[in-house]
Amino acid sequence: MGVLREVFGPSKKEVWSELSNSIGADYIEKGFFGKNKVVVHVREWTITLDTYTVSTGKSSVTYTRMRAPYVNKDGLQFKIYKAGLFSELGRLFGMQDIEIGFSEFDSDYVIKGNNEEKIQLLFSKTSIQSLIGLQPRFCLQVKDDEGWFGESFPEGVDELYFCVAGVIKDIDLLKALFDLFAEILDYMCEIGSAYDNNPNVNL
Repeated sequence: MGVLREVFGPSKKEVWSELSNSIGADYIEKGFFGKNKVVVHVREWTITLDTYTVSTGKSSVTYTRMRAPYVNKDGLQFKIYKAGLFSELGRLFGMQDIEIGFSEFDSDYVIKGNNEEKIQLLFSKTSIQSLIGLQPRFCLQVKDDEGWFGESFPEGVDELYFCVAGVIKDIDLLKALFDLFAEILDYMCEIGSAYDNNPNVNL
């Protein structure tokens, strides 16, 4: 185990357990075949960090995700992700994205959504931009549910959803993600895009 730790670094279990202790979260371990997860309660919201694996023929890819169901007050939908080759090609072929008005942020990220004014207001907040900027890989969106094989939400409940390939084992990055979720949920309440009551959804 010592040799493996030297080669691969600390395990996800070690890191996520330490993370849970440091932020006052619940670390839930479901055994070898279950999903280990970190659960944080912020006001009436429940923010869950876990991983899932997708098999693609002979190989498989593990993703780190963070989720928080909330009551969507005005139906705001958005997706924000790091700009790259495919986003640049999309822009060339007329794919429209929302610009916030901060040149560096606008060049680094692609934002889609259904309410330009609310999205500009949300992502113009300096603290939210700073927390996003800490993540080397980033994709965040509002999902209405997770499809046939995932969670199904009650009417009016959506989910703030972060997902990237790989297992994140950097405690500082994970703490910043929890902070980002709390900041976005709180600010969406301020701008009238979320309610702060319990959505009554268990992940």
